[in-house]
Amino acid sequence: MEKRDLPKGDRLRDFVRSLCFLSPSLIGVAVFFIVPFGVVVYYSLIDGVASHSFVGLDNFIKLFHNSAFLTAAGNTLSFSALAVPLAVVLAIVLALLLEARIPLKSQFRTFFLSPMMVPVASVVLIWQVLFNYNGTINEFLLLFGADKIDWFQSEHSQIVVIILFLWKNLGYNMILFMAGLANIPKELLEVADVEGAGEWYKFFEIKLRYLSPTVLFVTILSLINSFKVFREVYLLTGDYPYETLYMLQHFMNNTFKSLDYQKLSAAAVVMAIVMVVLIALLFKAEDWFGKDVEG
Repeated sequence: MEKRDLPKGDRLRDFVRSLCFLSPSLIGVAVFFIVPFGVVVYYSLIDGVASHSFVGLDNFIKLFHNSAFLTAAGNTLSFSALAVPLAVVLAIVLALLLEARIPLKSQFRTFFLSPMMVPVASVVLIWQVLFNYNGTINEFLLLFGADKIDWFQSEHSQIVVIILFLWKNLGYNMILFMAGLANIPKELLEVADVEGAGEWYKFFEIKLRYLSPTVLFVTILSLINSFKVFREVYLLTGDYPYETLYMLQHFMNNTFKSLDYQKLSAAAVVMAIVMVVLIALLFKAEDWFGKDVEG
């Protein structure tokens, strides 16, 4: 007997029973996610914790006139716009290389997976040794007669952090793409070979289409990780780094220290809206690109 054929009383009991099993998870999500976010939205719409006067969008208007926020938002967006596509494209290239018959494949895989086992503090220490003013990279530059570069206090600072981000995240992304490649039907590739299709055709018309869900997942994961790069930048440069490294998380952290909850809440709401819009666009793009291989 199907569930819809049960008497109304039995269906109600099944619903209540299911709700009881789900209640611990629902309570946890509500307490730790929904309620705190609701409080943040509420704080973004009032003029102060003491008065609780509703001010509408005034806090958001003030936020978009704040030079520190605009700098932090611009730096975060530019960093994500560079780092995320590189993290996705390079991971696909590495996965394709490991799929091919290349020498030293296991060593190659180990080299890119090893950063996943290294703690953040150790990663920061390695980067300080490499990119310090008297570090290894500058000593190497001196051998070729070039001048030293203050990597963390110059226009090159964001490039250094992008390299760190890629080194830390490429291995995991590569494993996800390798799993996606392994799930592509071999029959399609064999038919393409018989029909005389080239490697570029097989990649764009077969492999990439079947990889579209993995591309979506890796892109979202890399996007989230790009917004979390604050911890590495903070450990490298402190609360107030060079201007191009001043991220949204720096702005929020410093705003929290000054107890400006309205500005902090408005920034958090804006960041959440931007993330939701970006992820929705990514889902829409994946739905359009991968629609031919559904089912």
